[in-house]
Amino acid sequence: MAADRRTVIMEAAARLIARRGVRGLRIEELAAEAGVSNGLIYYHFKDRAGVLRASLEFINNRAERYTADHVAAERLTDPRAVLEQTLLLEFQDTAEVRENSTAWGELRASAMFDALLRADLAEATRVWDGEVADLITAALPATPAGRALEAAQRLTALLEGLSGRWLSEGLTLDRARILILGAIDAELAHLGHA
Repeated sequence: MAADRRTVIMEAAARLIARRGVRGLRIEELAAEAGVSNGLIYYHFKDRAGVLRASLEFINNRAERYTADHVAAERLTDPRAVLEQTLLLEFQDTAEVRENSTAWGELRASAMFDALLRADLAEATRVWDGEVADLITAALPATPAGRALEAAQRLTALLEGLSGRWLSEGLTLDRARILILGAIDAELAHLGHA
């Protein structure tokens, strides 16, 4: 039961961060959104900083889950197809993906002014870059690890920018997907010729 309440609180936190930003996240509003007491939030997370750190972890885990579930459901085994789907799944017109992407962007923007959040976000980004680098290496096994990581960093940075433009309607969903696929093609072609 405690894990369920924690999940309810994290879902509410992701919604509030996506809607109001990190600065707009107040414990009282989070408690109301989650339908729990302020004390329960403090019990699980100690303070607002703890809520933010846990929210970042929750958002990452949720993205990994919807990606892994889809790749498994599609029974994808081709490394390039897995790489493409892993990145394309960040562009889904679902409430969960929109909320996740928006909350991630809000957390990233706030990390510029918050050293604790900055360290957690930097670590989450390093992990994500590493996962994408592993997918690149699986697609092109002869690629040196450092070059795969550089390509992964370019792709994840581009994905974040495209996501922001899509969410703010500066790009259509289809256009964002076409652009990320083109970037994957370019990165793999570049690595294949090196």
